Amino acid sequence: MPLLNIKTNCPVNDKNNLALAASKLTAEVLGKPESYVMVNIDDNQALVFAGNDQPAAYLELKSLGLPESKTATISARLCAFMNEKLDIDSGRVYIEFSNAERHMWGWKGGTF
Repeated sequence: MPLLNIKTNCPVNDKNNLALAASKLTAEVLGKPESYVMVNIDDNQALVFAGNDQPAAYLELKSLGLPESKTATISARLCAFMNEKLDIDSGRVYIEFSNAERHMWGWKGGTF
């Protein structure tokens, strides 16, 4: 049930392709089937970082069993992705990692 939320002040011309690429990357870095991955893109946000509105992004990655020992590696991969796809410097990306508890994440009318 990984969920990757991407919020950026950049315009995204092809949200669908960005979401598809982010979905594949999320599954890969977490070692989970892509069939469970959800990606949300919020572009053109009023987002200010370090006192200016240059390209920036805030990402939230939530997952059951998020491997805490791999967050630095995942951060590097996600920052590189944001730089490659939207030309956002890694120093202007914040990522919030969240390890969801199974009983606190609903799906199919129940929980995991």
